[in-house]
Amino acid sequence: MDISNQANLPTKFGNFIIQSFRESVAKNDGCSCDVEHLVVMTKELGAIPLVRVHSECLTGDVFSSMKCDCGDELQIAMKRISKEGGMIIYLRQEGRGIGLFNKINAYNLQDKGYDTVEANEALGFKSDNRDYTIVGKILKYFNIEKIRLLTNNPRKVEEISRFVNVERDSILATPNEYNKHYLQIKKTKLGHIL
Repeated sequence: MDISNQANLPTKFGNFIIQSFRESVAKNDGCSCDVEHLVVMTKELGAIPLVRVHSECLTGDVFSSMKCDCGDELQIAMKRISKEGGMIIYLRQEGRGIGLFNKINAYNLQDKGYDTVEANEALGFKSDNRDYTIVGKILKYFNIEKIRLLTNNPRKVEEISRFVNVERDSILATPNEYNKHYLQIKKTKLGHIL
C-alpha cells in the first residue's frame, strides 16, 4: 500500500484534510492494477470517530443521479463528519464493485425492468462484489480501534467489524420517485436497515 502526503481540502461542508491510499489489486485475468482510494477527514478525529465507508458512485456523487441514494448519503456524511469529527473512506469500487462500464450495462437492464440485484446477477456478478480489506489497512494506519460507522448496510458492519469495533449509526437520505424501488430492493434483498 502506497500512501500520499496529506493536503487541505476546503469544501462547502467544512474544511477537511485529504490523503490517498494506493493498493495493488489482482484481477481475474492474472494481471494486477493499482486502485487509489481517498480519505477525507477532519483535523481532529475524536476518540470514536464518525466514519463513512463510501463506495464510489460517479452517477450519484458527481452527476446527482436520482436513481440511487449515494450522492445524498455522501453529502449527509460530509455535513455530519465536519461537525462531529471523523473521516470518509472513499473506495474506488464503482457499482458495488463491478466497475463503471458494467454499472451502466446494469442501468440499461434496470431500464428494462430488472432490479439492482437482478441486473448485477444477469451480468454474471454477485449482488455485491466489494472488498473491504483496504478499509482495515487504512484504519490501522490511523491507529483507529473503534468507530461509529455511518451505514444502513449490515454486511458492511460485519465486514468492517473484522478490523475494528463498530457501532452502527444510521444515514438516511430522503427517497424520491426514481429511487423508491431501488431502496426497497436494498431493504428486502440486501438487508439494508431503512
